[in-house]
Amino acid sequence: MSIELKKDCRYSLVVPTSIGIRLTPANGQPMHCSKNLIMQATSAETNVASISSYLGLPVKVLTTFVKDSPIARFIKDDLASRHMDYEGPEVEQGGPWGYRHQFNLADSGYGSRGPRVHNDRAGEVGRTLNVKDFDPDRIFGQEGVQIMHLSGLIAALSPETGVFCLELARAAKKYGTRISFDLNHRASFWINREEELHRIFTEIAGIADILIGNEEDFQLCLGIDGPEAGGKDIKAKIENFKGMINRVKKNFSNATVFATTLRQVISANHHLWGAILSEGDDWHIVEPRDITVLDRIGGGDGFVGGMLYAILRNWEPQKWVQFAWATGALATTMLTDYAQPADEEQVWSIWKGNARVRR
Repeated sequence: MSIELKKDCRYSLVVPTSIGIRLTPANGQPMHCSKNLIMQATSAETNVASISSYLGLPVKVLTTFVKDSPIARFIKDDLASRHMDYEGPEVEQGGPWGYRHQFNLADSGYGSRGPRVHNDRAGEVGRTLNVKDFDPDRIFGQEGVQIMHLSGLIAALSPETGVFCLELARAAKKYGTRISFDLNHRASFWINREEELHRIFTEIAGIADILIGNEEDFQLCLGIDGPEAGGKDIKAKIENFKGMINRVKKNFSNATVFATTLRQVISANHHLWGAILSEGDDWHIVEPRDITVLDRIGGGDGFVGGMLYAILRNWEPQKWVQFAWATGALATTMLTDYAQPADEEQVWSIWKGNARVRR
């Protein structure tokens, strides 16, 4: 089966997001003893959208900026270089103790030393995202959007962003835009907000066409009974995930696609990387294969981005999981936390295990 998408749309993919800065030490060093840092603009949702934007599909980012901030200017220039349109309000900083863009302090790890990530999100301007600052009727009705991708990171960021994501999902549904929802549970976001967020996540999941998440995401976000512990046996993990998704389908029948990645960490630079995808009654599985990792951050987003690109291209479902696996693997070879595919051939070469030089 395939997912029927709207025709004659200005945008293939739209992502609501809060964008910040990632600071990464050079040469795989730890953050706490590094003096040289690499700066990049980052968000999970733009990581996902980068696959489509670099491969030529029209992408739009819905976000918010701090007015007159040099970081906001850096982010805008970065999005433009990634071939992404953007729109969103300019919020007054409100003085030195007012709003700012978040900082993500993340080293890559090396060998036996795993990566460490520290989020510094105090005063984050993205927490103010409000549907009143946008025109959903224009975006989804007049311009037209084939898929909107939402993340639980934005839906749980603040009470305001939860409502923002829910209203966008309702508008997308009204105009026939397909909805992709990566549950992305973060325990620190959910503290003392379980009832509020469970209600919002359940409604979004109830109208979503594509649901992404691991066993814990479905359990903690949507209250689905989890599988029995499968240990490290990959076949047990796959069967447990199948059982869980079959339970999810009974409660969220609108969704026709479910997916998650499978990852086993041997060292910071050596992973076993796999994936599982369900579309309709069919399962498509990539059993974990060895990949060499330069920086693991963004591999999961790369997987989702590749899957959405394959769906947008109207390929057969078996290719969805193959291309997604490869774009996720591609992301882990780059210092940016998003993949920048040169072309489709580069991605398919990764899938085929062909790392020979191309001249």
